[in-house]
Amino acid sequence: MRIRKSNRSAGFTLLEVMVAIVVLMVGILGLAAILADGMAYMSMAQDDYIAQEKATEAIESIFTARDMGQATWNTICNVGSSVCSGGIFLTGANALCDPGPDGIVGTADDYIGSACAVRADAIIVPGSTGAVNINAGGGQLLALSNFKRTITITAVAGIANLRQIQVTITYSSGRFQGRTYTMTTNISNFS
Repeated sequence: MRIRKSNRSAGFTLLEVMVAIVVLMVGILGLAAILADGMAYMSMAQDDYIAQEKATEAIESIFTARDMGQATWNTICNVGSSVCSGGIFLTGANALCDPGPDGIVGTADDYIGSACAVRADAIIVPGSTGAVNINAGGGQLLALSNFKRTITITAVAGIANLRQIQVTITYSSGRFQGRTYTMTTNISNFS
């Protein structure tokens, strides 16, 4: 009985294995890049939401001040504005600060120079125990130091008792630099 030897061996060659590994690595690196992008966009979504809420807070503060009599029509404008003589809202981009003695967001009494008069605005995040109550030792303050707010109040042409409020929040979120959120509304002399 004769045994025949075949020159061809069964299995994969080294070259085939290396090509398969390269193909798998390209796929894995692609998935890792997608995961990194997804996490960056999730972080950005949180900052987008904070920007939206801080713009809304500023506008609501102005309306509340008008309705409660904390600010008169002659003070609902920017400092040094030609719209009115006694403006209380600062011009330009300013750090987010807690309201000063007047309780209105974005006014001159919120700042001492360029620093916050009371404290920098912050949000409360859960602490290590999951509690959010800072007074009970649970939550932590997360400063919003990467956010700036600009409040611009202008007259609406042809209508004496109507002004436009534009609040722009500028912020950076991870690798996304110079993002802005702008909210615009009108306010009248009448509540």
